[in-house]
Amino acid sequence: MGIVSTVLDNVFGLSGQALGLWQQRSETIASNIANADTPNYKARDVDFRSALQQASGDSTNLQLATPSEGQISDSSTTSTDDLKYRVPLQPSMDGNTVDTQVEQSQFASNMVHYQASLSFINSSIQTLRLAINGGGQS
Repeated sequence: MGIVSTVLDNVFGLSGQALGLWQQRSETIASNIANADTPNYKARDVDFRSALQQASGDSTNLQLATPSEGQISDSSTTSTDDLKYRVPLQPSMDGNTVDTQVEQSQFASNMVHYQASLSFINSSIQTLRLAINGGGQS
């Protein structure tokens, strides 16, 4: 599975990782909306920029960790460190920081990005299929 993952990363680049981040963000926003009436609930969001930099292995943040001599650990997974608390525009009396209109707007925007990433990946797959089939010649 490791070799397949590496090959797919080479083919799709960051699009596959971005798709996973968009999905994580939509789940986080949906959780915010679901807890809009929960007292003291703090709205959260994914810090997409830092998560994508971490996933891409940005050279400015590159740190190698070696658990034992001759090994390099895999630090490409997304963590909950990418979740940040959202600053409320209008704090509520019960301590809840969810603004339903903001969350719904963010959710809609996030779905547009998710669909765009999905379309790009689908286009890449179609291009690969065309190359494998020899340009459509049967």
